[in-house]
Amino acid sequence: MDVGTGQRHRLVYNTEKITQSFPLRSSVEEQACEVVVNVAAVMQNQAGTPNVHSPLTGVSRQAMALRESPFPNGCVEGLHALGWGLILPCFLFLNKLLAICMSTSLERDQREEEECYLHPLKVFFGAIFFFALFIITAPLAFLGFLLWAPLQAARRPFSYHQEAVAVQEREGWVGWEQQGGSGKVTFGFVTANLCLLPEGLARFNNLGNTQRRATAIGKLITQGVSRPRIRIFVDSPSSCGTLSPSSSLLRPATPSSYGATEVQDRSPPEESREEGGGDPRTKSEEAVIDMQGDDVESPTPSLINFNQNSNQQSRKGHRHPPRALETLGSGDEIPWEVTTLFPANVDMVCLEEVFDKRAALKLTEALGPLFGHILYDVGVYAFQMPGCCSAFKFFNSGLFLASRYPVLEAQYHCFPNSKGEDSLAAKGLLAVKVLIGQNQSQNVVGYFNCTHLHAPEGEGAIRCEQLNMVTKWITEFQARTKKSDEMVAFDVLCGDFNFDNCSPDDMLEQKHSLFEDYTDPCRAGPGKEKLWVIGTLLEQPSLYEEDVRTPENLQKTLESEELRKRYISHPVPLAGCPLVYPDPGQPWIGRRIDYILYRDTTLDKQCHTEVEEFTFVTQLAGLTDHIPVSLRLTVTLDSDGADP
Repeated sequence: MDVGTGQRHRLVYNTEKITQSFPLRSSVEEQACEVVVNVAAVMQNQAGTPNVHSPLTGVSRQAMALRESPFPNGCVEGLHALGWGLILPCFLFLNKLLAICMSTSLERDQREEEECYLHPLKVFFGAIFFFALFIITAPLAFLGFLLWAPLQAARRPFSYHQEAVAVQEREGWVGWEQQGGSGKVTFGFVTANLCLLPEGLARFNNLGNTQRRATAIGKLITQGVSRPRIRIFVDSPSSCGTLSPSSSLLRPATPSSYGATEVQDRSPPEESREEGGGDPRTKSEEAVIDMQGDDVESPTPSLINFNQNSNQQSRKGHRHPPRALETLGSGDEIPWEVTTLFPANVDMVCLEEVFDKRAALKLTEALGPLFGHILYDVGVYAFQMPGCCSAFKFFNSGLFLASRYPVLEAQYHCFPNSKGEDSLAAKGLLAVKVLIGQNQSQNVVGYFNCTHLHAPEGEGAIRCEQLNMVTKWITEFQARTKKSDEMVAFDVLCGDFNFDNCSPDDMLEQKHSLFEDYTDPCRAGPGKEKLWVIGTLLEQPSLYEEDVRTPENLQKTLESEELRKRYISHPVPLAGCPLVYPDPGQPWIGRRIDYILYRDTTLDKQCHTEVEEFTFVTQLAGLTDHIPVSLRLTVTLDSDGADP
């Protein structure tokens, strides 16, 4: 393609620089089952320290007030540690007893290949050994329980981890300031159910090695989100808009996206690669390739369509590659892909079923240097106040939140209507308010909410009640925490909802008013998904089969409608009614129970939101029975609506 005068094509590595970190001080107001932590932001300049632009544009230093320990003082924390220390040996032996009696399908296949016939003896003598140790340590555990349980009334329902990390500069904030309060900035969100239960219980879901899985998952998430985010700008009259990140620039040998635009090899300049050296968690690179002139031929990306199913074929007329759409988020033309890597430069990560405390600490250790602000061990234990929780809680909520932005306020609610095995865990809602930056005289904040609903099938009425609570609690939290001098840039709700938008058994939840308030980018209407959507719940018995065992193979499986039918969970029919699915002429999608929703109605009137990208991630293949999903939002701030 010839380039005329004044036309140019640029390849831009969007990356960010090291700026500053946020120290913390201790101050908190607590309740037994619900907590709101109000954080006062103290602006101060230090003598001799030059001001550096950061996400807090125009702010040189800031002190946050959020105590890391969930207990009000060291004495209570010490007593709690003593009580748990007495319980822990008995808990570990019980966990080992369950684990040795339950094998995953992968372990069974390995024993058959190795022709190992000693496993029954190992189970028999191992069970006797660990059961004996369990009985021996039970009296100590009972004493520890008498000390541990009452202290839960004094515990704040989450632990907070803050790490002094380099805060990445976001060009969007600088752009907003330089353009007089107008411009665009993007935010990336990820949600994933990890099934990090204690070892013995995780094996009932065909997943073992909880601690090793937690370590591996933390490394993989870090590896994915710490990559440079690449965007391609085509500045010409024939421009088709912004092309979103393409990991083929990083891994040209393996196509990484499904139904997406791939870009062939084009290396950044040498000086840019030198700037980008070092630890990817703290430093990244910025490179611009700018070609101008009448006789310059532009680098034309090679467009490869990897779609092999009816998701795209059923669309009318010619369809642009999803990452080359001229208008992002218009109609159902939402840019989407299936990728083997987590999206780059994610801002907030919500994880579910991180029930195991040691696994939560491993994730915190892996993600802390990158995100800096983490809420874990979210939930309540033991008996709580009447009306708060329905039964004794052996496990927390399993929610885990990692944020690049400082947490200003946080609130947790426990669902009081859980039943059956779900009542043993403190499932609920975690709502947080984060400080994004400053735009002129206003603080820019965001609201991020994550939840995990009731699991058993056929109990939609319970989930609907929980959705009612979620809507009520979010509304109350935002009404209580929103200040007049703040601008809200995003309002997101995500998590494992445990119902899908295609099962006849889930019709009650599909019609809930929550979906009138929040927008689901994958949803065409109650009970109807958009054509490109893919189910996110894998069949547990086949987790280790070759087609889904690696990220690359799982990606190829999701590309094939026939293979998806084999490995993605099927819709749930109504009791006594045969299942007719899908409708004639529609693609087979399967159960999508992991959601990322957003809404515009609570944002400032000058903010406008559109979906830049929706991603299904296969990087955790073999490590969990869910497919993580990611949403990237573009927020546009109109200068007409901004404060002078």
